[in-house]
Amino acid sequence: MDNLIKKYEERRAALLAQSEKSNSVEELRSLQKQIQELNGDIDAVRAAMSKTTTDERTAAVNGDNAERRSAEPPNFVQGKGFTPTEERGITDYSKILETREKAGNDLKEKRAVDSPLGLFGELRAVTVGNGTSIIVPKYYSDTINPEFNVVSSLIDSVSHLSLNGGESFTQGYVNSIAAGDYTSETAIAATAETTFAYVDINKTKITAYSEVTEELQKLPNANYADVVFQNIRKSMRMKITNQILLGGGSTNQITGIFSSAATAIDSTTDLALTTINDKTLDEIIFHYGGNEDVEGSAVLILNKLDLLEFAKVRTSTTLRYYNIEYDGNSGRINGVPFIINSACNQLTGAATTAGAYCMAYGHLTNYQLVEFSPMEVKISDDYKFKEGMTAYRGVIFAGGNVTRKNGFLRIKKGS
Repeated sequence: MDNLIKKYEERRAALLAQSEKSNSVEELRSLQKQIQELNGDIDAVRAAMSKTTTDERTAAVNGDNAERRSAEPPNFVQGKGFTPTEERGITDYSKILETREKAGNDLKEKRAVDSPLGLFGELRAVTVGNGTSIIVPKYYSDTINPEFNVVSSLIDSVSHLSLNGGESFTQGYVNSIAAGDYTSETAIAATAETTFAYVDINKTKITAYSEVTEELQKLPNANYADVVFQNIRKSMRMKITNQILLGGGSTNQITGIFSSAATAIDSTTDLALTTINDKTLDEIIFHYGGNEDVEGSAVLILNKLDLLEFAKVRTSTTLRYYNIEYDGNSGRINGVPFIINSACNQLTGAATTAGAYCMAYGHLTNYQLVEFSPMEVKISDDYKFKEGMTAYRGVIFAGGNVTRKNGFLRIKKGS
């Protein structure tokens, strides 16, 4: 048995020497597994040698009783009965194998794995001592901290229509209503025509593409690949919520509220402001809508830094003039709902030129976003199979436009 132990120790030393030279994560994991198994074999042989020596000493003292005791099962203690393997300081490798098999199945299903042997940790640095197996990994977090919010909730607040497989959509709206008039006896009735107008919402194609290495997909503790998958969807939402305001309306472009292609809005109704003060919100509210009503429940879309300027306005006693309630991307200014969208220019910014659109105020249902296909994300290993790259590609066909006469009041920077 001494020769067997010596053989195992020589093999272990060779593996330790090999691990010192290796920079491969896959190889290090394989070496660690072999070293763990050799350690178990050495412990088992030493335990057997120790038991044999004890049995021989016991036989010399107790005579015939030793033969009876040597026939008893190894985990039987007289007066105690059978004892668990763990209480005798011997590793139960059947349980380890069960744990290892379960961990492998969990990894295949992309579930988190907690392995007592440390076989599935992400190894980056290895330190090897003399005489024993000491492998010290550099640990990485199994979570990924997210980015700050990059998608305005405007995309979820406008009207939505799903027309899978469509190419375009036409929405009619009332353009004008004429008033009636006095009519004398037997005279022709006064003409009071209602005129209609139409806007087209055409299909556009929006895509997002990303690649990850197979190492990033398979080896790290944290699920980077899943984050990439989710962010493909987020990237397309970022583009659409930006284009609801800035879309140019030409071929393969969404028509945005600030675009001249948004024909439902008469540009003569645009409001020019040069600053934000205690009269600004009233100016916006009373300039929106028809001559007979003050519209309620409309929403102000603005830049975050202009919201800050609203917060800076003070009364003569240095109290805040505007009561601002906010919850992430949205909130209320003196009870008026607002949504932050970074596509808006900053009205109070020195770099913002005169005539640039900075805010929009109106009922969000006056903007129609049409999905001509579901948002789809595909995964492929074919394109860069040789490099071991996995590609993620998202695509959606969508369109949008303002669908009500002067549905939004556009605020631009005055000169």
